[in-house]
Amino acid sequence: MRWINKIIIHCSDSPFGRDDSAADIDRWHKAKGWKGIGYHYVIRLDGRIEKGRTESEVGAHCLGQNLHSIGVCYVGGRDKNGNFADTRTDAQKESMNILLYGLVHKYKCQVFGHRDFANRACPCFDAKSEYYHLYDDLRKA
Repeated sequence: MRWINKIIIHCSDSPFGRDDSAADIDRWHKAKGWKGIGYHYVIRLDGRIEKGRTESEVGAHCLGQNLHSIGVCYVGGRDKNGNFADTRTDAQKESMNILLYGLVHKYKCQVFGHRDFANRACPCFDAKSEYYHLYDDLRKA
């Protein structure tokens, strides 16, 4: 298994209400010439967590950060007017909390947003601040 030092959150940049799947994202990434989906997990609108790449595989989700990270993507990121927005459903937020808690404790690492490493709106919220408590809890243990 490879060494993981961060979890990086993304949004799929999907139009509001469109429930894209890991299979959809896999097709998009293959169309770019990649070997397949770049994320390790995709969180659907109803909160279902779908697997992308295995955790042992290097992702293709954040330039310069892939070797030692896990990529988690929530479906959404655009509001009804097509603007960047935090469109996570309550089900996505709940699933993301559960998934991230497990990953942070498994790998003893912090959570970041794609925007922490690139000039992008992705994931349309401050993931580092929102999920810092997961790492903080770990440090207190």
